[in-house]
Amino acid sequence: MKVTQVVMPHAGEPEVLEFRERELPPPAPGQVRVRIEATGVAFAEVQMLRGRYYAQPKFPFVPGYDLVGRVEGTGQRVATMTRTGAWSQAVDLPAEHLVPVPEELDAAEVVALITNGVTAYQMVHRVARVSAGQTVLVHGAAGGVGTLLVRLALAAGARVIGTASTAKHDRVRAMGATPVDYRDPQLVEKVGAVDAVFDHAAGPGLKRSWRMLRRGGVLIVYGSAATLDDKGWRLTPYVQAMGRMLWWSIVPNGRRARFYSINHKNHFDEDLATVIELLRTGELRPEVAARMPLTDAPKALRMLNDRTVVGKIVLEP
Repeated sequence: MKVTQVVMPHAGEPEVLEFRERELPPPAPGQVRVRIEATGVAFAEVQMLRGRYYAQPKFPFVPGYDLVGRVEGTGQRVATMTRTGAWSQAVDLPAEHLVPVPEELDAAEVVALITNGVTAYQMVHRVARVSAGQTVLVHGAAGGVGTLLVRLALAAGARVIGTASTAKHDRVRAMGATPVDYRDPQLVEKVGAVDAVFDHAAGPGLKRSWRMLRRGGVLIVYGSAATLDDKGWRLTPYVQAMGRMLWWSIVPNGRRARFYSINHKNHFDEDLATVIELLRTGELRPEVAARMPLTDAPKALRMLNDRTVVGKIVLEP
C-alpha cells in the first residue's frame, strides 16, 4: 500500500516539512494497519521541529502524536497515542493499545481528547485529585490541554483561574473560568493562594507558580513551552526544572511539586476510554480550533507556533 506522509527532515521552520510517498510493507506480527481519519497537531511537534523536545526523535521522521482511524480488514474504529508516525494516510501499530471509538463521534473531537484529554484527566483526577471547593490555576487556559483542564476542574467542583493573553480572555471566561494575563507583573498577588497549579511552560515563570500554592497544594509541570527559543542541550530546561522541583518538595513547607509525562502505562488506555465516553455523553467537549488537510501541516504548525488558536488543530488525511 502506498501512502503520503509528512516528514520532518531536519530542524527548522514549518516550511521545511516534506511530503513523501512510501510503500508500506505488510504489518509485523502483533500489528494492524490503521487508515487514518484524523490526527492531532501538538505543541510537542513545534518543539520537535526546533530540536527542543525532551523525547526528541532523530531526523528525519514522520511526526504525529495521536490518531483516530479504522483497522484495515475489520473496519473497527479506533484511537491511540503514537507519539510519532501519525501524520500519514495509514500506519501500522500494535493492536494492544487501540481503544474503540463509537461510530457516532466526530473523529476530530476524539483526536482532541487523546493525548490532550488523557493528560488533562490524569492531572486533574490522578495527580492533583481536584475536589469541590478548591481553587486551581491553569496556565495556558486557551490551549489544547488548558481548555480541557478548565472543563474537568470545573466539573469536579473547583473554582478555576486561567492565564491567557488578553485577546483570549473572553473565551476563557465563556468556559466558566476567571481569566488573568500571564504577563501581569502582579499575577501572584492577584491570584492569591490556590490548591493546584497546572504549568505547561516551566522556564522563569516556575517560581511564580510555586509561590501561588497554599499549604497542602501541588504544582504540576507538564511541559516547557517557555523554553522553546533556548539554545544548547535540549534537556537543560527539564533538568533545571526537575532540580528546582525536587528541592521544593524536600523542604518541609507542606507543598508538593510533580512533573507529569504521559505514557502508555499508568492507566492510559483506561483513561482514554473514559474521556471518549465523556465525549459520547456530552459531559466533555473539546475545542477544535481548525480542521485542515494533511497538506496544510506546515500552516498548522505555524498557527500553533504563533499561538493564534484556541483548542486543538486537527489534520484530516
